Amino acid sequence: MQRYFIQKGNWQDDHVTITGDDYHHIVNVMRMEPGAEILCNHPDGNVAHCKIAKVENETVFADILHWLDSETESPISITIAQGLPKGDKWEFILQKATELGASRIVTFQAERSVVKWDDKKVSKKIARWGKIVKEASEQSHRNQIPTVDGVLSLQALLEESQSYQWKFFAYEEEAREQQSSKLHDYFSKINKGDTVFVCIGPEGGFSVNEVEQLKAASFQAVRLGPRILRTETAPLYVLSSLSYYFEEMR
Repeated sequence: MQRYFIQKGNWQDDHVTITGDDYHHIVNVMRMEPGAEILCNHPDGNVAHCKIAKVENETVFADILHWLDSETESPISITIAQGLPKGDKWEFILQKATELGASRIVTFQAERSVVKWDDKKVSKKIARWGKIVKEASEQSHRNQIPTVDGVLSLQALLEESQSYQWKFFAYEEEAREQQSSKLHDYFSKINKGDTVFVCIGPEGGFSVNEVEQLKAASFQAVRLGPRILRTETAPLYVLSSLSYYFEEMR
């Protein structure tokens, strides 16, 4: 059943109104008519099973049939901080990280990032990034859409990470060490409801200066298996590992 995230102002006691891009998708893409049933997500994370009552004035009016007992969010809050990658890798990461349960996804201008984005370029892209995570959330039946931030500096990233309970960064040098810290070593220590911040470097990895800053900010260097992963693979490895342990094994 098709799922849509509806803003708070469009909810009434027993019905919901759908406009904009979601109206277009329902009417022109899915070609739904009155009587069709859909799922509507409220911003608070609750999900309503609805039936389309009428379509007029570029608005879909849907009656709320009942609220669902549906929980698809991760039991831990995971933030992925990705060193700004080149090409379309960032959009790929946004989509897949959303599917795999990230609650927040940010990117930062690393010393070895190949591309450099100024504020003007970022402001033009934020709306597109929001659309990518919204559509990925609908496709994967998330209860909530992850937060996406603009491009931060490493210093801003470190300041924002202070409130997190667990902080890790994937360091390729750790993968070469047999006795290095593994991400899995910490799983049994993380509890339901905890906040986890994972920092991933760009294509060229972290510089020595960045590694020193991360460690000074209480980030733990971890290996993600014995192989060196591409920058766009690393966050998916982390999220998949956390999802399997906390959602399937527990």
